[in-house]
Amino acid sequence: MSETERIAASTHSEKVLAGKYLTFALGKEQYGIGILKVREIIGVMEITVVPHTPHYVKGVINLRGRVIPVLDLRLKFGMEAKKYNERTCVIVVDLLGSAGPVQVGMLVDSVSEVVNVGEQEIEPPPSFGGSEASGADILGMAKVKGAVIILLDVDQVIGIDRLEGSLV
Repeated sequence: MSETERIAASTHSEKVLAGKYLTFALGKEQYGIGILKVREIIGVMEITVVPHTPHYVKGVINLRGRVIPVLDLRLKFGMEAKKYNERTCVIVVDLLGSAGPVQVGMLVDSVSEVVNVGEQEIEPPPSFGGSEASGADILGMAKVKGAVIILLDVDQVIGIDRLEGSLV
């Protein structure tokens, strides 16, 4: 299976909600993304600022010779900026952009664990009314180990087409 086919398959399979999710924290909230989207998890490294990008795009990193855009999910979600610490991580995800496979880094407060979420543990996302806060980037709400995990559609959250346009 080629890299493009693998990423396309993970995009399709992520719509089937039950499965394994990498969970991470932003503030007091727990979020999850489909494990098949995750390439790797790294500590925060030097980020080169790219001018004229959206406020949540922190810049790019050089990861083993590949230039990877990095965005801060706290800022993307309208949360207050936070100083990075030893628990801050970059989750590198695989997406399918207009020109083929793309890797993007997402800054998060901390990575928690990989959880297996069954279909019976997932509820549809709540309706927030209005088109601005439609929750299109939320796949569902998982109830795991007594906690609620917000399951994200990483393709929608990052909006790779918009991101690619802001970096050219």
